Amino acid sequence: MKIVVLSDTHGDGDIIPTVVAAHPDADAYFHCGDSELAYDDPRIQQCKRVRGNCDGDIQYPVEEMVTIEDRTIFMTHGHLFNVKTTLTPLSMRAREVAANIVLFGHSHVLGAELVDDTLFLNPGSLRLPRGRKEKSYAVIEWQAGQYDIRFLDEQHQLITAVKL
Repeated sequence: MKIVVLSDTHGDGDIIPTVVAAHPDADAYFHCGDSELAYDDPRIQQCKRVRGNCDGDIQYPVEEMVTIEDRTIFMTHGHLFNVKTTLTPLSMRAREVAANIVLFGHSHVLGAELVDDTLFLNPGSLRLPRGRKEKSYAVIEWQAGQYDIRFLDEQHQLITAVKL
């Protein structure tokens, strides 16, 4: 299984279809909010998507749940869960919805960690990264209980890879 995760593109709608086109074999595409695009903008239509604190279109849901194979994926932007200071509220919500994978943005800082067998992933930002100079998004592949995560830049080049 392979999913592509973007977040915090902040008005750069043209980057979204380039990421989708770079991974035509993905099973799903996720945008964790702050696209600043209209919900029905064709450039984001292939993505499961949620509303961030900078998204004005109220058609976006604040949470999204998707099941792919045996994985339940929970996505939110993160601002409603205070992710810039702690993962505790987000972790509690993940337990409530029995999520195996939690996708979020808001902080613009890329990262992935496994907490009590739940993967928490922030793809960073393809517009305004923090903590490093590279703009980023993530590709997650899993099989046999292992996550292979690649963080890529806007030219789809590897920034870093993690196995969890």
